[in-house]
Parts: sequence; structure tokens; C-alpha cells
Amino acid sequence: MGQVKFVQTNGDEHLVEVGAGVSVMLAAVRNGISGIDGECGGCLDCATCHVYVDEAQAALLPPPQQDEIELLASVSGERRRNSRLGCQLTLPAAIETLVVHVPEVR
Repeated sequence: MGQVKFVQTNGDEHLVEVGAGVSVMLAAVRNGISGIDGECGGCLDCATCHVYVDEAQAALLPPPQQDEIELLASVSGERRRNSRLGCQLTLPAAIETLVVHVPEVR
């Protein structure tokens, strides 16, 4: 079992245990992480699960597919090079604790 560390804009951190195949978005919603809504339930339709993957870990994740790239254009927070949709991220075996930063919503 792995972990996701959610870092809020104010610096607060929340460490959440996640099972195999559980998305970052689902882990956030199940654990009441503020700033990640997952309104579409993970159907790649809303971008309300936008996160910034820790830059040191970004290269360890599979790259985003075209559908995710297109939807990232509509995120409410600032889009960055390390922006990803939490519904499309699961922990690879190479990462014990994935660190993601929750964007400030404009």
C-alpha cells in the first residue's frame, strides 16, 4: 500500500494511505481533502481534481494522454508544467509516497 501526501497552499499536509489502483482523486475525495472535488467521478470530464505533482517525482509517472492534456487547458488554478489530473494518476511501484500540491483556485 502506498501513500499520497497532499500539500495545501497554506502548507498544511495530509498523508493518505492508498491501495493499488486507487487514483489520487479518489483518495482525496474519500478523505475529504479540500480543493479536490472530482465532480465527474473520474470520467475525465471536469478538471476539478487538478494537482501539481512534486517536480522531483513527475518523471516517474506515465505522461498524460491527449485527453488529459486537452482538459488541463480548462483548470481553474494556474496551469504549470507539472499539472496533472488526479483522476488519471495512480501510484507506480517506484513511488512509496507521491507528493501532490493542491492548486489555489481562482
